[in-house]
Amino acid sequence: MSVIAGIDLSRWRQGGAAADAVAADVDAGLQRAGFILVTGHGVDPALARDVRAAAREFFALPGSVKDRYAVPVGGHGWIGPGAEANGYAEGTETPPDLKESFSLGAETATGDPDVDRIWFAPNVWPAEVPALQRLVDRYTAQMRRVADELLALFAHALHLPANPFAAMASRPTWTMNINHYPPVSVVGDPEPGQFRIGPHTDFGTVTILDREPGAGGLQVYSDAAGWEDAPYDPEALTVNIGDLLEYWSGRRWPSGRHRVLPPQPHAPEEDLVSLIYFYEANHDAVVTPLQPPVGKVAGLAPVTSSEFIKERLDAITVA
Repeated sequence: MSVIAGIDLSRWRQGGAAADAVAADVDAGLQRAGFILVTGHGVDPALARDVRAAAREFFALPGSVKDRYAVPVGGHGWIGPGAEANGYAEGTETPPDLKESFSLGAETATGDPDVDRIWFAPNVWPAEVPALQRLVDRYTAQMRRVADELLALFAHALHLPANPFAAMASRPTWTMNINHYPPVSVVGDPEPGQFRIGPHTDFGTVTILDREPGAGGLQVYSDAAGWEDAPYDPEALTVNIGDLLEYWSGRRWPSGRHRVLPPQPHAPEEDLVSLIYFYEANHDAVVTPLQPPVGKVAGLAPVTSSEFIKERLDAITVA
């Protein structure tokens, strides 16, 4: 049996005993691995399908065209192969991840050029795929709704009198990565220790993943089971918490450690696209960790969201 709990958000919305039961399952599940599998989220599966199809159109363009939209890690645009090695976030020197990404983010500018340049830069959209912007705008609005609902549920799971993130994520930073994991015929045979995404944790509060199942797919780590294939449900979103929420919880909930396997020998031509929404908090939110008995570690100092996340983003940048 997987360490990843299944959660039905429609039961949470019922309130009362049903909501309390869901909250208890969330607390237990996140303590095990920092991951849950979420159904009842209300996101139209056709929307994710259409975003994925438009993204495939972009990734199929020649490299010379995609180069027009190239940005460094943390930027909004195309992040080409070889730019990231997520294992570095854990201090592990690994070959670059076997992926390319199209990245975008929040555009709710503050008026402070130094802040906006990093956290609210304008998105860049490929003229060659005009449908992508419209579809992604609809999709990220749905992801914001789900993320806010999850944070409210998490506050309830910790028996807090109110949801602190209602104010702390009123104007949040967020990023969406559309990750393309090409086949061996494109990327070549994996080097020793090379992954589609190396072992790591995410940096923010909540990550919401819509993924395709595959042999070279998602694996999740827990102390109880080690590395195991993440369960797949076509009707579910895979959700994990990031380092900022782990810290806020007083390390009650571990940030979900995970990796994406390289193309496997029995499926070398597997070609996958994942939609990943990384939710954070307001760039200037001061996150004060919960103290015991809710939190597990006493004396953790408050942190500012943007400083906390920027330090981790810099760690995974290769080129």
